[in-house]
Amino acid sequence: MAPRLQLEKAAWRWAETVRPEEVSQEHIETAYRIWLEPCIRGVCRRNCKGNPNCLVGIGEHIWLGEIDENSFHNIDDPNCERRKKNSFVGLTNLGATCYVNTFLQVWFLNLELRQALYLCPSTCTDYMMGDGIQEEKDYEPQTICEHLQYLFALLQNSNRRYIDPSGFVKALGLDTGQQQDAQEFSKLFMSLLEDTLSKQKNPDVRNIVQQQFCGEYAYVTVCNQCGRESKLLSKFYELELNIQGHKQLTDCISEFLKEEKLEGDNRYFCENCQSKQNATRKIRLLSLPCTLNLQLMRFVFDRQTGHKKKLNTYIGFSEILDMEPYVEHKEPSKSQTRKPKCGKGTHCSRNAYMLVYRLQTQERPSTAVQVPAFLQELVDRDNSKFEEWCVEMAEMRKQSVDKGKAKHEEVKELYQRLPAGAEPYEFVSLEWLQKWLDESTPTKPIDNHACLCSHDKLHPDKISIMKRISEYAADIFYSRYGGGPRLTVKALCKECVVERCRVLRLKNQLNEDYKTVNNLLKATVKSSDGFWVGKSSLRSWRQLALEQLDEQDGDADQSNGKMNGNTLNKDESKEERKEDEEELNFNEDILCPHGELCISENERRLVSKEAWSKLQQYFPKAPEFPSSRECCSQCKILEREGEENEALHKMIANEQKTSLPNLFQDKNRPCLSNWPEETDVLYIVSQFFVEEWRKFVRKPTRCSPVSSVGNSALLCPHGGLMFTFASMTKEDSKLIALIWPSEWQMIQKLFVVDHVIKITRTEGGDASPSETQYISEPKLCPECREGLLCQQQRDLREYTQATIYVHKVVDNKKVMKDSAPELNVSSSETEEDKEEAKLDGEKDPDFNQSNGGTKRQKISHQNYIAYQKQVIRRSMRHRKVRGEKALLVSANQTLKELKIQIMHAFSVAPFDQNLSIDGKILSDDCATLGTLGVIPESVILLKADEPIADYAAMDDVMQVCMPEEGFKGTGLLGH
Repeated sequence: MAPRLQLEKAAWRWAETVRPEEVSQEHIETAYRIWLEPCIRGVCRRNCKGNPNCLVGIGEHIWLGEIDENSFHNIDDPNCERRKKNSFVGLTNLGATCYVNTFLQVWFLNLELRQALYLCPSTCTDYMMGDGIQEEKDYEPQTICEHLQYLFALLQNSNRRYIDPSGFVKALGLDTGQQQDAQEFSKLFMSLLEDTLSKQKNPDVRNIVQQQFCGEYAYVTVCNQCGRESKLLSKFYELELNIQGHKQLTDCISEFLKEEKLEGDNRYFCENCQSKQNATRKIRLLSLPCTLNLQLMRFVFDRQTGHKKKLNTYIGFSEILDMEPYVEHKEPSKSQTRKPKCGKGTHCSRNAYMLVYRLQTQERPSTAVQVPAFLQELVDRDNSKFEEWCVEMAEMRKQSVDKGKAKHEEVKELYQRLPAGAEPYEFVSLEWLQKWLDESTPTKPIDNHACLCSHDKLHPDKISIMKRISEYAADIFYSRYGGGPRLTVKALCKECVVERCRVLRLKNQLNEDYKTVNNLLKATVKSSDGFWVGKSSLRSWRQLALEQLDEQDGDADQSNGKMNGNTLNKDESKEERKEDEEELNFNEDILCPHGELCISENERRLVSKEAWSKLQQYFPKAPEFPSSRECCSQCKILEREGEENEALHKMIANEQKTSLPNLFQDKNRPCLSNWPEETDVLYIVSQFFVEEWRKFVRKPTRCSPVSSVGNSALLCPHGGLMFTFASMTKEDSKLIALIWPSEWQMIQKLFVVDHVIKITRTEGGDASPSETQYISEPKLCPECREGLLCQQQRDLREYTQATIYVHKVVDNKKVMKDSAPELNVSSSETEEDKEEAKLDGEKDPDFNQSNGGTKRQKISHQNYIAYQKQVIRRSMRHRKVRGEKALLVSANQTLKELKIQIMHAFSVAPFDQNLSIDGKILSDDCATLGTLGVIPESVILLKADEPIADYAAMDDVMQVCMPEEGFKGTGLLGH
């Protein structure tokens, strides 16, 4: 037996021999475990929750002894955010903006570019006021150049360890959560910057991009027949190098410049020979820029998948790149024939996608690049804010340390005085003591309401979560923190102890009484001498008695209030009590609805007086029915009436089934699209009427008869028909049922018909005698028909918590994937099951049985709309197949939010999802499902981008889903 249960048993062992009226103060204190010895630190390693005198392991260990001051706060040293001497400043990654930060650092380290940008005119002069910067508002750069100026100034002279580039990223309109192609970003931004700077008057600023990044090469074609050379000059800002199949950077450059043969169909037209000739073509480097950008083409197009894939090929490169052998000079030199030298510091990477080299022969600026005065003033202001923040954080740390030291002294003083011993004592919540010792949370007022019984005293069962402390410590606690109520020795509840004593004695007696009652039930009881007891109650009376005793023992728990501000939910407790009240108590299973003895003798049994007397000890409030008691007279009358009604319903059902056999069996039904030759007139009723009538005929004893044909549900408020002839042959055919003329005559005899609806076939007039016409009575109401169609479309676009289905496909085939649990699965059978579970006897408002068969129910247009929705929902319902995921969505949620749901259901990241519906690609993440045409019961196809391998190169290849639109919609394409 667990120690806690042993304590519980020991605390109440006296109740086995003591009667409730004999309970004394000593017994009460024993029940509250006052007699237990306190635990000793070092011996007891964890708190004994069953012992109110154990004050070990409640959180005191962190306060006893020497304490590190850093444990009193969770504030990092602000100096950790300070830039170290002679170090660079970093940039914050805003999510997926590492590619932006990389290029910002590369461009910042280009001193010539930085100097040129500093020389650009700025609108910051409008921001200046008097001798300095306006203090009341922050500086906001207006152009890309101004953003670069401010960022570069901060990177150069900021006191911060890193700065936030969000203003620059926002100005470009980039999505911080979407990974983009870094090489494409570099090209587009350099183009944007060059276009922006081209408007500057200063040539050193206007031409800086070309001076630093622009080189020149020529496409050279040589005719093999005459030897004529044809050159096409071209400028470049980076060299795009193919890395597939290569291990060294120099090999990639050699392939870029290698000679290509033009033969066969690809021969070159030589202007000198005036005919197509075999030729060679290659690229000749004419001049290199000061800063050489080498783009490593890690992304290649895969023709099989139609997507780009990333090559994880290792490429070796040196810190110093010898480009002399690759550049063409005006008098050929020996360097063009030798192999390039490998510089010192060789590196190898499988992730590098761009290498930047600087021309060594270029002269560096003689002096350091100076930040302009207006920018330096902005940097100084930012540094001042940073210093203020550092001071504020340091002060907060100091305050936390001071509070921690004061708390340390308080705990060391009070913890030694907590044990009560023989002196006056009080009870305090263990949870509050633990929070008092918790350094991470402020101490709240003491709240003992959760431990009170129904008599507003300390509940005996709550003693396991209470601690007995000295009155001296309690006085200090309440004076410093307040709260209550205070639980002294007077708070020990005698009423609860006495009641528990009574319950325990009954529990001990229950097993013997159970055997006694079983033996008494075996004896034969005379019909005139005994009591009626429900068979169900007899089978479970011992369990009911135990539950009742436990409820009596724990009734006080429901009176608890709150513990340290955590209030109980009153509504929940009321609902729980209501549910408990709805459960049948002992012998209530033979009560009729009128509170009398039920008429069914199969549900009850006659027991002897002795057995009933034993049972009554445990259930004194149980209903008592002597054997002489008559059954409920009202139930007898209703039973006779019910038998008569069942016989009447069977007769009506049999008559209607005999009169309309084909309509009941759904045989030989007419069809509008294939009009029967034997008649020119067909009548129409609602399909809902036919379904309800068939239910009654199948189960006449469980359903109410259908007495009227509610055709008003098919008409508009003006009395016009809501369907066209064409729609009744297609989408609306599930809403109506066609009736033969002979069946219609019988329906008019058997049911009350509110409106006659029929369709007549006629031959064409003089204009077109061969054309057949179909005329409806009443005629179509065009306005209401149009309104109905619009309403249906709105219902399909304005939905909440509707079910859609997602299929994952591979190679255009639907496959099952059960690796992830379904999210918010709502099976399509659920609603049908609910409809089938509906009581067959439940009356529908459109088909109520009227008194005397003369009263008709009025059906409004709103009733029809509701009826339409119900039938539309049935007709559109999609049956979920095995392995398909069903998701709950709303029309106003975005495609991006749907992708997150799909990610959890299929373990496919949003950027790897290719979604389509009815052949239409869903790509706009910001669009709502309603605008994308996703309606309830839709089926969305999911095709995920999967990893593939490049077996030819034997390299690891990772399949990635490249964004279809790239930088479309950003500021990079604004020029």
